[in-house]
Amino acid sequence: MRYLVDGSQMKAADQYTIQTIGTPSLVLMERAARCCVQVMTDRYLDLSRACVVCGSGNNGGDGLAIARILTRMGYPATACFIGNKEHCTEETKEQMRLLKEAGGKIIYGYEEAKYSVLIDAIFGVGLSRKIEGNYREIIDQMNRSTGIKVAVDIPSGISSGNGAVLGIAFHADITVTFQLEKLGLQMYPGREYAGEIYPVDIGICTDRIRDDISVAYTYDRREYSRLLPVRKADSHKGTYGKLLVIAGSRGMSGAAYLNAKAAYRAGAGLVQIYTPEENRVILQTLLPEAIITAYESFEEEKLCSLLAWADTVCIGSGLGTNDLSKKILQTTLKNIKVPCVIDADGLNLLSENMEALKQVSDGEIVLTPHMKEMERLSGKMVSEIREHRTAVLREFTEQHPAVVALKDSRTMVASSGSRIYVNLSGNCAMAKAGSGDVLAGMIAGLMAQKVSGYDAAVLGVYLHGCCGDYARKIMGSYSVMAEDLIENIGKVFIDQEELAYEEV
Repeated sequence: MRYLVDGSQMKAADQYTIQTIGTPSLVLMERAARCCVQVMTDRYLDLSRACVVCGSGNNGGDGLAIARILTRMGYPATACFIGNKEHCTEETKEQMRLLKEAGGKIIYGYEEAKYSVLIDAIFGVGLSRKIEGNYREIIDQMNRSTGIKVAVDIPSGISSGNGAVLGIAFHADITVTFQLEKLGLQMYPGREYAGEIYPVDIGICTDRIRDDISVAYTYDRREYSRLLPVRKADSHKGTYGKLLVIAGSRGMSGAAYLNAKAAYRAGAGLVQIYTPEENRVILQTLLPEAIITAYESFEEEKLCSLLAWADTVCIGSGLGTNDLSKKILQTTLKNIKVPCVIDADGLNLLSENMEALKQVSDGEIVLTPHMKEMERLSGKMVSEIREHRTAVLREFTEQHPAVVALKDSRTMVASSGSRIYVNLSGNCAMAKAGSGDVLAGMIAGLMAQKVSGYDAAVLGVYLHGCCGDYARKIMGSYSVMAEDLIENIGKVFIDQEELAYEEV
């Protein structure tokens, strides 16, 4: 598990290490500086003309220590101090003294020149205000430099909590981040400003972070194999679950097809599609493995019998939002007693009556909204969700009994009492109609195999993103379609199976 912390969480761990463990702040600063220099030397960067731009906080102190270490190594670095001398921390003042003692020179202000390496140590992870005035001008000048750009802990101007650009940000080629990755380094647009990310251990105690479920996380590639449902030698289709897909409307048979095929590829044993009569022939032709049950009008008794048959339900993709669709969703939520994925139009209908979630007497509910659908579900504007997405997810899942997979360039999965998972797989080639239908089908297919809703959402979004990564290698960034994702599901499962076998 890789923890993704925000500035306040990291600061709390830092202070605990200093005040309770008793590690002096200057010791941590020295380790941080040495790790930064080590990363640069390991990368064989040209350090002959290095410039370190420092602020008045402890991030600036790290930078001054870097300049001193480089100077003692025979690389007389230029240290540009652009902070407020009146507001320097005690540690930064001490680093100024040590640099001068080592023969280093401090320039007050930034001098634009041809540097081989430009090191950003202006603002740390605690920045929350918009960068303006002289700082903005200097960062703009730094971004124009032709040298390799290195950020200390986080590029100045990137929010550690959500990756937002606070007015302007340093555009790094390399970011050396201390102890744990910052959430803002992995969220967009922060990810684009971070370059290559190198987390380094400087001895900050993270015990409290491990115990704090408000800290977000992601997994390393190998860890996902532990979430895979077991495939037994002595088994049959019933072993892997009966999935009911309630999807499609007139002219929208594709959504049902993508749901069902993705679920089959993800391992579901038997899939039945409940869809309007107009879709029967095309779905039987496209997916003969599926059972097709069709309707022309609302038939409560038939729907209830199908719900009783199913081990898992996936509802909403391409369903429409007319009165018939509304009755189907309401009846499903009222009578369902098994796990259920609600997607697309199902979410739009649900947003009109969120109390309907409380009618579900048994079975986990997984919601798969994109940002606009989450706006309807939560009543919060997309801009607010983007800025405070972890807080919005925690609040929503505390109020509503559901797992939420909030789809975006960095999809997050949340449920009450659990950490928020951040998915790092996937790419821009997946920004096509039908991608979400594939994801809903994959999650539902995993749930049909008795994977919990939360784990199915985590594994599903990761594997879905891996399918997109495979597809882009083959098709490029422009030409990937939803069905290309499905065609790569088998490959990503093979990868995870191989990792699982390596661990045995």
